[in-house]
Amino acid sequence: MPLPSGSVTVGFDIGGTNLRGAAVDAAGRIVDSAQVPTPATADELESAVAEIVAHHRRRHEVTGVGLAVAGFLDPECTTVRFAPHLPWRDAPVRDILRDRLGVPVTLEHDANAAAWGEYRFGAARGARIWVLFAVGTGIGGALMIDGRLYRGAYGTAPEFGHLTVVRDGRPCSCGKSGCLERYCSGTALVETAREIIDGGADGTYGLSAAYRENGEAELTGRAIMDAARVGDPVAAAAVADYTAWLGQGLSVVADVLDPELIVIGGGVSTDSDLWLDDARTHFSESIVGAGHRPVSRLTTAELGADAGMIGVADLARCES
Repeated sequence: MPLPSGSVTVGFDIGGTNLRGAAVDAAGRIVDSAQVPTPATADELESAVAEIVAHHRRRHEVTGVGLAVAGFLDPECTTVRFAPHLPWRDAPVRDILRDRLGVPVTLEHDANAAAWGEYRFGAARGARIWVLFAVGTGIGGALMIDGRLYRGAYGTAPEFGHLTVVRDGRPCSCGKSGCLERYCSGTALVETAREIIDGGADGTYGLSAAYRENGEAELTGRAIMDAARVGDPVAAAAVADYTAWLGQGLSVVADVLDPELIVIGGGVSTDSDLWLDDARTHFSESIVGAGHRPVSRLTTAELGADAGMIGVADLARCES
């Protein structure tokens, strides 16, 4: 059934801090958006979603709603099994919101939603076998094959961030130790910088001096990238360590999946001019058969922090 001219679907990015909902047209353009703090209870969260949809309905014809969720969904994407920063536990969220809103509702894992957005409107247009490697607080991942998202048998694939890369390494919130995201993420960047400073780095100037004078508040991913950009040695060393781990992690992904394209997204991608070329070198030198096989093309995402909302809104449009 053709959709009415000018209709929109609403895509939600549900983070632990903020709930964002964007009205997205058929071309993947955000035409309106709203944001509120993420409520603490399931009832309040569902009410907040309904209020944002009502906000968009006053301005647009809403034909469907999509939610990008950072957590585990069932294979059919109807139930949120567990989301560490959200209140839903084994909750049939799709049906609850569909009944409340009166329009089709789509649920999707946040990395899959971002991948779909990049595939339809961003850096992965036309790619046949490709991977999204999203680096932020942790690592999110998605795999697409011939225009379809690969979910695995139980809906949890792929978990690139929890590949074990260091035996008995840094403890991870997932319960394991030595996971890739403990060495290659925004959080890992901060921990590496702290280790370099605590290991005896010159504390008389720059990032090291600020940390020793003012404590943890001075060590953020943003501060480290900004310091690396002006040549701070601690920051530069932390970024170099992150970059080496990124190249090694991507080589594992390529060895297993052999994609034609890897799109690097997430918050860290905004500073790709500092590390992308070196990561590409580490990656191409670490893959099996280096120098004797085609190398996956590496690029950064085009849709930025809006990729998940745009992607899940488009998925909702496809199902409306």
